Amino acid sequence: MIVQFLEQAQNWLPQMLGGLKISLIVTGASLAIGIPLGFFLSLGVMSNSKLTRNINLAVVEIGRGAPSLILLQFAYFGLPSAGLTLTSFGASILALSWTTGAYTSEIIRAGLQSVPAGQREASLAIGLTRLDMMRYVVVPQGLRIAIPSLLGFAILIFQTTSLCFAIALPELTSRAYEIGTNTFQYLPALILAGLLYLVICIPATLLVSFVEARSQH
Repeated sequence: MIVQFLEQAQNWLPQMLGGLKISLIVTGASLAIGIPLGFFLSLGVMSNSKLTRNINLAVVEIGRGAPSLILLQFAYFGLPSAGLTLTSFGASILALSWTTGAYTSEIIRAGLQSVPAGQREASLAIGLTRLDMMRYVVVPQGLRIAIPSLLGFAILIFQTTSLCFAIALPELTSRAYEIGTNTFQYLPALILAGLLYLVICIPATLLVSFVEARSQH
Protein backbone atom coordinates (compact mmCIF):
# COMPACT_ATOMS: atom_id res chain seq x y z
CA MET A 1 0.00 0.00 0.00
CA ILE A 2 2.84 2.37 0.85
CA VAL A 3 4.62 1.50 -2.40
CA GLN A 4 1.42 2.19 -4.34
CA PHE A 5 1.00 5.55 -2.57
CA LEU A 6 4.58 6.54 -3.38
CA GLU A 7 4.06 5.69 -7.02
CA GLN A 8 0.84 7.73 -7.11
CA ALA A 9 2.52 10.61 -5.30
CA GLN A 10 5.31 10.65 -7.85
CA ASN A 11 2.79 10.97 -10.67
CA TRP A 12 0.65 13.58 -8.92
CA LEU A 13 3.40 15.67 -7.39
CA PRO A 14 3.98 18.06 -10.34
CA GLN A 15 0.29 18.94 -10.43
CA MET A 16 0.17 19.28 -6.64
CA LEU A 17 3.25 21.50 -6.58
CA GLY A 18 1.58 23.77 -9.12
CA GLY A 19 -1.34 24.13 -6.74
CA LEU A 20 1.01 24.73 -3.81
CA LYS A 21 2.72 27.51 -5.75
CA ILE A 22 -0.64 29.25 -6.27
CA SER A 23 -1.48 28.83 -2.57
CA LEU A 24 1.81 30.46 -1.60
CA ILE A 25 1.35 33.32 -4.09
CA VAL A 26 -2.14 34.06 -2.79
CA THR A 27 -0.84 33.89 0.78
CA GLY A 28 2.03 36.29 0.02
CA ALA A 29 -0.20 38.75 -1.82
CA SER A 30 -2.86 38.68 0.90
CA LEU A 31 -0.26 39.35 3.60
CA ALA A 32 1.46 42.06 1.56
CA ILE A 33 -1.86 43.91 1.22
CA GLY A 34 -3.55 42.86 4.45
CA ILE A 35 -0.86 43.65 7.02
CA PRO A 36 -0.38 47.30 5.93
CA LEU A 37 -4.19 47.54 5.80
CA GLY A 38 -4.31 46.16 9.34
CA PHE A 39 -1.79 48.77 10.47
CA PHE A 40 -3.86 51.66 9.14
CA LEU A 41 -7.07 50.12 10.48
CA SER A 42 -5.48 49.84 13.93
CA LEU A 43 -4.57 53.54 13.82
CA GLY A 44 -8.10 54.36 12.65
CA VAL A 45 -9.67 52.41 15.51
CA MET A 46 -7.47 54.33 17.97
CA SER A 47 -8.32 57.69 16.37
CA ASN A 48 -9.78 60.49 18.47
CA SER A 49 -12.35 61.11 15.73
CA LYS A 50 -15.53 59.19 16.47
CA LEU A 51 -16.46 58.98 12.77
CA THR A 52 -13.03 57.65 11.75
CA ARG A 53 -13.04 55.22 14.66
CA ASN A 54 -16.49 53.86 13.83
CA ILE A 55 -15.78 53.45 10.11
CA ASN A 56 -12.56 51.53 10.75
CA LEU A 57 -14.19 49.49 13.49
CA ALA A 58 -16.98 48.49 11.10
CA VAL A 59 -14.44 47.30 8.51
CA VAL A 60 -12.61 45.31 11.20
CA GLU A 61 -15.71 43.73 12.70
CA ILE A 62 -17.12 42.69 9.33
CA GLY A 63 -13.77 41.19 8.33
CA ARG A 64 -13.50 39.31 11.61
CA GLY A 65 -17.16 38.38 11.94
CA ALA A 66 -17.78 37.06 8.44
CA PRO A 67 -16.29 33.61 7.68
CA SER A 68 -13.53 33.67 5.09
CA LEU A 69 -15.60 31.38 2.86
CA ILE A 70 -18.43 33.94 2.83
CA LEU A 71 -16.02 36.75 1.94
CA LEU A 72 -14.58 34.62 -0.88
CA GLN A 73 -18.01 33.92 -2.32
CA PHE A 74 -19.03 37.55 -1.88
CA ALA A 75 -15.97 38.70 -3.85
CA TYR A 76 -16.36 36.09 -6.60
CA PHE A 77 -20.14 35.65 -6.92
CA GLY A 78 -21.53 38.78 -5.27
CA LEU A 79 -19.48 41.63 -6.72
CA PRO A 80 -20.45 40.85 -10.37
CA SER A 81 -23.99 41.88 -9.41
CA ALA A 82 -22.54 45.31 -8.65
CA GLY A 83 -20.68 45.43 -11.97
CA LEU A 84 -17.30 44.29 -10.70
CA THR A 85 -16.18 40.89 -11.98
CA LEU A 86 -13.02 39.36 -10.56
CA THR A 87 -11.13 36.24 -11.49
CA SER A 88 -10.91 33.55 -8.82
CA PHE A 89 -7.33 34.67 -8.21
CA GLY A 90 -8.32 38.32 -7.72
CA ALA A 91 -11.32 37.43 -5.57
CA SER A 92 -9.15 35.22 -3.37
CA ILE A 93 -6.64 37.99 -2.76
CA LEU A 94 -9.37 40.56 -2.09
CA ALA A 95 -11.21 38.38 0.42
CA LEU A 96 -8.15 37.09 2.24
CA SER A 97 -6.60 40.56 2.34
CA TRP A 98 -9.74 41.82 4.06
CA THR A 99 -9.59 38.96 6.54
CA THR A 100 -5.89 39.58 7.11
CA GLY A 101 -6.38 43.31 7.58
CA ALA A 102 -9.21 42.83 10.05
CA TYR A 103 -7.39 40.32 12.26
CA THR A 104 -3.93 41.85 12.09
CA SER A 105 -5.38 45.26 12.98
CA GLU A 106 -6.24 43.87 16.41
CA ILE A 107 -2.82 42.22 16.74
CA ILE A 108 -1.05 45.46 15.82
CA ARG A 109 -3.33 47.58 18.00
CA ALA A 110 -2.59 45.34 20.98
CA GLY A 111 1.13 45.72 20.27
CA LEU A 112 0.90 49.51 20.02
CA GLN A 113 -1.16 49.81 23.18
CA SER A 114 1.29 47.61 25.11
CA VAL A 115 3.98 50.30 24.87
CA PRO A 116 4.19 51.76 28.40
CA ALA A 117 2.36 55.03 28.93
CA GLY A 118 5.47 56.41 30.63
CA GLN A 119 7.37 56.29 27.36
CA ARG A 120 4.62 58.22 25.63
CA GLU A 121 4.64 60.86 28.34
CA ALA A 122 8.42 61.10 28.27
CA SER A 123 8.37 61.54 24.48
CA LEU A 124 5.95 64.45 24.75
CA ALA A 125 7.93 65.90 27.64
CA ILE A 126 11.11 66.17 25.56
CA GLY A 127 9.26 68.05 22.86
CA LEU A 128 8.26 65.37 20.34
CA THR A 129 5.00 65.90 18.55
CA ARG A 130 2.36 63.17 18.79
CA LEU A 131 3.17 62.16 15.23
CA ASP A 132 6.88 61.85 16.00
CA MET A 133 6.06 59.97 19.21
CA MET A 134 4.10 57.41 17.20
CA ARG A 135 6.73 57.27 14.47
CA TYR A 136 9.86 56.93 16.59
CA VAL A 137 8.68 55.45 19.89
CA VAL A 138 5.33 53.67 19.77
CA VAL A 139 5.24 52.08 16.30
CA PRO A 140 8.74 50.50 16.32
CA GLN A 141 8.20 48.94 19.74
CA GLY A 142 4.58 47.97 19.08
CA LEU A 143 5.39 46.23 15.79
CA ARG A 144 8.28 44.37 17.40
CA ILE A 145 5.88 43.03 20.02
CA ALA A 146 3.34 42.08 17.34
CA ILE A 147 5.73 40.25 14.99
CA PRO A 148 5.42 36.73 16.51
CA SER A 149 1.62 36.92 16.41
CA LEU A 150 1.69 38.25 12.85
CA LEU A 151 3.91 35.36 11.76
CA GLY A 152 1.54 32.90 13.43
CA PHE A 153 -1.40 34.47 11.64
CA ALA A 154 0.44 34.17 8.32
CA ILE A 155 0.40 30.39 8.78
CA LEU A 156 -3.37 30.50 9.33
CA ILE A 157 -3.85 32.49 6.12
CA PHE A 158 -1.81 29.92 4.20
CA GLN A 159 -4.08 27.20 5.56
CA THR A 160 -7.16 29.31 4.76
CA THR A 161 -6.22 29.35 1.08
CA SER A 162 -7.62 25.81 1.00
CA LEU A 163 -11.09 27.40 1.06
CA CYS A 164 -10.40 28.99 -2.31
CA PHE A 165 -11.26 25.73 -4.03
CA ALA A 166 -14.88 26.80 -3.50
CA ILE A 167 -14.43 29.56 -6.10
CA ALA A 168 -12.47 27.38 -8.55
CA LEU A 169 -8.99 28.67 -7.75
CA PRO A 170 -6.59 25.87 -8.78
CA GLU A 171 -4.70 25.89 -5.47
CA LEU A 172 -3.43 22.86 -3.59
CA THR A 173 -6.72 21.55 -2.20
CA SER A 174 -8.45 22.11 -5.54
CA ARG A 175 -5.74 20.11 -7.31
CA ALA A 176 -6.21 17.26 -4.80
CA TYR A 177 -9.97 17.18 -5.45
CA GLU A 178 -9.35 17.30 -9.19
CA ILE A 179 -7.02 14.31 -8.98
CA GLY A 180 -9.52 12.49 -6.76
CA THR A 181 -12.33 13.16 -9.23
CA ASN A 182 -10.31 11.89 -12.18
CA THR A 183 -8.86 8.81 -10.47
CA PHE A 184 -11.39 8.11 -7.68
CA GLN A 185 -8.36 8.05 -5.36
CA TYR A 186 -9.54 10.80 -3.02
CA LEU A 187 -7.83 9.52 0.13
CA PRO A 188 -4.24 9.30 -1.17
CA ALA A 189 -4.67 12.59 -3.07
CA LEU A 190 -5.83 14.39 0.09
CA ILE A 191 -3.09 12.74 2.16
CA LEU A 192 -0.49 14.02 -0.29
CA ALA A 193 -2.01 17.50 -0.14
CA GLY A 194 -1.94 17.35 3.66
CA LEU A 195 1.73 16.37 3.63
CA LEU A 196 2.55 19.33 1.39
CA TYR A 197 0.73 21.67 3.79
CA LEU A 198 2.79 20.18 6.63
CA VAL A 199 6.02 20.73 4.72
CA ILE A 200 5.26 24.46 4.80
CA CYS A 201 3.50 24.78 8.15
CA ILE A 202 5.86 22.83 10.42
CA PRO A 203 9.02 24.82 9.58
CA ALA A 204 6.97 28.03 9.69
CA THR A 205 5.66 27.12 13.15
CA LEU A 206 9.21 26.45 14.35
CA LEU A 207 10.24 29.85 12.97
CA VAL A 208 7.43 31.53 14.88
CA SER A 209 8.52 29.80 18.10
CA PHE A 210 12.11 30.91 17.51
CA VAL A 211 11.13 34.52 16.85
CA GLU A 212 8.83 34.54 19.86
CA ALA A 213 11.62 33.22 22.10
CA ARG A 214 14.04 35.83 20.75
CA SER A 215 11.54 38.65 21.30
CA GLN A 216 11.27 37.77 24.99
CA HIS A 217 14.97 38.37 25.60
